[in-house]
Amino acid sequence: AQRKSRWLLPHANICQQGTSSMTNTQIELIRIVYFSRNDIAVSDAEMSCELDRILNISRINNTRDDVTGALTFNNGVFGQVLEGPSEAVENAFERIQMDDRHSDVTLLEIVSIVERGFSKWSMGFVGKLDAQADPQRLVTTSDMDISLLSGQEIYRTLHTLMLKNENAVRAA
Repeated sequence: AQRKSRWLLPHANICQQGTSSMTNTQIELIRIVYFSRNDIAVSDAEMSCELDRILNISRINNTRDDVTGALTFNNGVFGQVLEGPSEAVENAFERIQMDDRHSDVTLLEIVSIVERGFSKWSMGFVGKLDAQADPQRLVTTSDMDISLLSGQEIYRTLHTLMLKNENAVRAA
């Protein structure tokens, strides 16, 4: 089944971030940032279980495929950053577009990167499953509409919150 998605590309070509002296033997790394609407009609408790399943499967697939990133979920909207080898990231994004749990999949950004922003996380998460950490309250207890953010805003927010969460865990 083919999914309807809206690809909002900031440029016709992949944007280059930083400078790269990539040779033919190096693998091109890209970052994709998107949002999608939740099509899972379940209770909050069931949604928490479903998010746990999504994260577990994503972490297995992403570790296998050398993809890293982070996911957030709030007010029925997923926001996600995926980064890694271009083919692997594109394949992961294709699976997401075909997944019946998502609708209105909207690509906000696709850029070529020199370095990963989420190198330590096969799939980090900022949201209700992690609500005990104070930085996440921005996402879980607010009416923040992820779909109103740009790709860069989603990236920066997830990156900042993942780093704060990591530092809080180290300090504990």
